Amino acid sequence: MALQLFEHNQKAYKKARSMLDVAGKAAVIHPTGTGKTFIAFKLIEDNPDSKVVWLSPSEYIFDTQIESVSDEIDKTILKNIQFYTYSKLMLLTQEQIENIHADYIIIDEFHRCGALRWGEGVSALLENNQRAKLLGLSATNIRYLDNQRDMAQEIFNGNVASKMTLAECIVRGILPAPKYVTTVFRYQQQLDRYKQQIFNISNTALKDVNQRYYDVLVRTLARADGLDVIIKKYITNKSGKYLVFCSDYDHLQEMKSLTSEWFKAVNSNVNTYIAYSDNPQTSKAFQGFKQDNSDALKLLFCIDMLNEGVHVKGISGVILFRPTVSPIVYMQQIGRALTSGDSGVPLILDIVNNVEALCNISAIQQEMNDVVHYMRVNGEENSIVVEQFAVEEQIKDCVRLFEQLNSSLTTPWNHYYEEARKFYDDNNHLNIPKKYMTQHGLNLGQWLCTQRALYRNSRYRLSDEQIRKLEMIGVNWLKIDESRWEENYSQAVSYYESNGHLRVPARYVTEDGLALGKWISNQRSKYRNKSNDLSKKNIQLLNNIGMVWDDNEAQWQNNFYKAAKYYDEEGHLNVPVNYIAEDGFELGRWLTNLRAARRGNSKQKLTDKQIMHLDAIGMCWENRNDMSWKKGYEIAQNYYNCFGTTKVSSNYKTEDGFALGKWISRQQYAFKYPEKSNSVLNEERINLLKEIEVL
Repeated sequence: MALQLFEHNQKAYKKARSMLDVAGKAAVIHPTGTGKTFIAFKLIEDNPDSKVVWLSPSEYIFDTQIESVSDEIDKTILKNIQFYTYSKLMLLTQEQIENIHADYIIIDEFHRCGALRWGEGVSALLENNQRAKLLGLSATNIRYLDNQRDMAQEIFNGNVASKMTLAECIVRGILPAPKYVTTVFRYQQQLDRYKQQIFNISNTALKDVNQRYYDVLVRTLARADGLDVIIKKYITNKSGKYLVFCSDYDHLQEMKSLTSEWFKAVNSNVNTYIAYSDNPQTSKAFQGFKQDNSDALKLLFCIDMLNEGVHVKGISGVILFRPTVSPIVYMQQIGRALTSGDSGVPLILDIVNNVEALCNISAIQQEMNDVVHYMRVNGEENSIVVEQFAVEEQIKDCVRLFEQLNSSLTTPWNHYYEEARKFYDDNNHLNIPKKYMTQHGLNLGQWLCTQRALYRNSRYRLSDEQIRKLEMIGVNWLKIDESRWEENYSQAVSYYESNGHLRVPARYVTEDGLALGKWISNQRSKYRNKSNDLSKKNIQLLNNIGMVWDDNEAQWQNNFYKAAKYYDEEGHLNVPVNYIAEDGFELGRWLTNLRAARRGNSKQKLTDKQIMHLDAIGMCWENRNDMSWKKGYEIAQNYYNCFGTTKVSSNYKTEDGFALGKWISRQQYAFKYPEKSNSVLNEERINLLKEIEVL
């Protein structure tokens, strides 16, 4: 006798064996009802001489699993299994742990090992059996309510032999497609909470919007069918077996007390059973439910007991009375109705006490759409058995209104988005000041700043759909200040590309009206003050286009640019001291001051680099009087070299019109009457004049 596996489990088993041989660890992540436990029993069957430790959340789960394979496996190999619940393992002493020796360790529902105390017991066992090979089984590897911990990564180092979701199994026909019925039950408490939330809203605009949603919801609920009518309509198997999931003991007793009222229209004969972990009669009740083949309608009321691991054959469906739970528990509960190999259509009757739970079924259907798309893209279209399953939404408008009102009250995001969209439609941009208020009193500017912050936040982020919608209306994800910086920088780049430098005049304004000169000056000021508003990245970007950070140096470069322009046009820098450029710049005075600085007659200092640049454009470092005297001396020297004398009449002029006679007379007068003359003859000039016999 050999255990036969379904095709999907056979593939998973083969991959798991390979991983166990190589890495010593393997996890199988398949939904409830797919028979993944048989993979572990197949491993035991193929290793009959190996010692196996089997860990499970409860004895009920393990006993049921043994029962499920009792007719298909040689029972003698089961003697090699040493079974522990997680809670029992946790209570073992260190000595007892050290006496456990295993070749294989089966970790059933391994996501449960993430619990603090249970996890400690498992860690101690694994530490003492480091050579044992680990096989993990679970419907999920993620602990959703425990900071999204991935237990497949933590325990099995990511060695996942096979992973399938509930949606994928339904699409592939591994699990039957259910008929899913949603309804709303005991909604008055929810309405009272909504009413109080609306009362507490201080913003008039938001309060009015939510009050309208609430009024429409109340009117719609008044037209809804009662639960007895819904149960009669959809529970068509009058002698079927149904699991009824409740949240706690009091809730279970309340639901059970209403059995006669709700189910009598289906079958006047109803057999009820109760199963929960602290109930000593649970085992007997569970066996009675499984063995009940009467014509009565059979209902097993559960609290957590059958969430995982235990699978009951011949289940007609599940009834979910439990309020919102984690995705793990939700998938496990509806999975009770789904079993590989069943040909019927199981019923899932979702009696929603809390409207937030409605999103779960939508998530499954969306995942099915994704699976279908993936299989078609990858050439597996022939393996698609079911694309969607039937969802009967009772009071559909009511469900939609619950979702709408709940969303509106938990976050007014959609209201703000609509205002942002209207602003964009009217103005074709969303460059809104932070304090901008709409006519309805919504602070739209602050809201947009918040959206940008959420977009950049690594922990609390916008959903992909919200990001898509905001980008459709032109949201710039930069902060307002960052966005404006980018705009100014773009203009600075354009200026640089056109002029080859970033010597922007302080009053320069672009054609678009942007005060670029002032902005450049502000960047220098921030740089000088080491402001946090100017990032290292922005500094580098400005450096790339020739930014000069020193104000004085920047001003000097601007002035030099004007001097260079004069040189390009005139061919020299003999600029009159009173010369003023077209833009009002006193170029003549600036050059005069530079000459004085070069002689040391000014507090201003010139760098070697500045002197080099000025020399390159023909800078003459003498002042105009010095240049005039030098010119006169050169003419007198040339005359002396030609004629051997400088004795000329006072009105003598050279061929080019230079009044050489008057120039010589002024030098002689200045030498004879220095106190009366405006001309200054220093010792150097006197010696030069004597050389050509002027003196």
